[in-house]
Amino acid sequence: MNEAKGLDWSTLGVVIVPPIAGGIIGYFTNDLAISMLFKPYRAIQIGNRRLPFTPGLIPRNQERLAQRVSDAIMTSLLTPEELQAIAQRLLQTERVEGAILWLLQLALDQVKSDTDQKTAKILANILRDFADQSLPRIIVALARREDFLQNQLDQVFDQVLLDFQLTDDQAQQLANWIINVVVPPDTLRLILIDFLTDRNIAILDQDLRAKTSGTYWLVANVVGIQSALIRLRTFCIEEKQACNAILGELLVSLAIRQRFIEWLTSLSLQNLPVRTVRQLRQQFRESVRGYTQNKGISVLQNLGTSVDWDESATLIVSRLRTSEVVVASLKDVSADLALIIERYLERDLEMIVMKVLPILNLDQVIIDRVKRTEPEALEAAIQGIVKTELRAIVILGGVLGVVIGTFQSVILLFS
Repeated sequence: MNEAKGLDWSTLGVVIVPPIAGGIIGYFTNDLAISMLFKPYRAIQIGNRRLPFTPGLIPRNQERLAQRVSDAIMTSLLTPEELQAIAQRLLQTERVEGAILWLLQLALDQVKSDTDQKTAKILANILRDFADQSLPRIIVALARREDFLQNQLDQVFDQVLLDFQLTDDQAQQLANWIINVVVPPDTLRLILIDFLTDRNIAILDQDLRAKTSGTYWLVANVVGIQSALIRLRTFCIEEKQACNAILGELLVSLAIRQRFIEWLTSLSLQNLPVRTVRQLRQQFRESVRGYTQNKGISVLQNLGTSVDWDESATLIVSRLRTSEVVVASLKDVSADLALIIERYLERDLEMIVMKVLPILNLDQVIIDRVKRTEPEALEAAIQGIVKTELRAIVILGGVLGVVIGTFQSVILLFS
């Protein structure tokens, strides 16, 4: 009875012990193997010798791991094609438009909060340089073209000069200026003296003798006008005040001032023939073009130096700060800029990505990041990614140990 009972316990030990031992060995062996991938984190020194299997596999080969991770990512994940696809998704028109709108709003807010007038100073320098240097050269260069401001000058001529007509007050002031300044009696006297030369008097006398008839012929041939004109010239030279007085009375009696007023009031280019108006318009364009070519640079530079650009820039910036049009137009400007960038990227995105890759140096960035990562953090990262899979490997080791132990028990039992 005791012998049978001992046999049962030994048989039971042969059946149970191998699966249990195999499961325990398989479980803890895999768990130890996984732990040895990461631990120990540092090399253990015994004297001058390093203990084998220290540090763990991954810490010991962290530099090579970094290179392998970089190669895997750059050759399989972040390929130029994939980066181009990522760039296309990131640079969609809506995203680009939103980014540009944000930047424009940020710039406008910066301008509004600029208490040191830095923006105004920068704008003043830009306007001053443009007006003094760039603008004169641009206009002179454009003036060499045959169609220089053709439509604009024609519009000025048609809407300003062609419709221009003096008012009664303007005509009266201009007539007074002509009578009192341009041709006063003393000026008329000098003009008359200059005209009554001996040669002109002789010509007038001959013409009157030859071309008149009737009473005028009798006066010209019997009395003669040569002596009368000579006496008139002598009177103008010797009797200045009396001559000026007579000429002044003639201007009044002949109503020359009123005639000037009526003529100036009725003066208008619209009264001229169409052909003459067209010629005047063409001459006006050519005159402006020629004047711009010859004196445009100096005139524009003098005009630019006469402007207070600091004050002008301050007024412009102040207006921009409170302008509702500027705020309302930011969205339209950002949309237009986004479309321009989109057209540019459609053509050159691949080339841009190929140029950016060497600058970013992503492979070296990945290598440096992995190498600088502490073994503890690296273990936590890997465990966080494949924790379930690593635990499954440990359990699988235990299961395989149990299976192998079971086979061993069967073999031992039958043997």
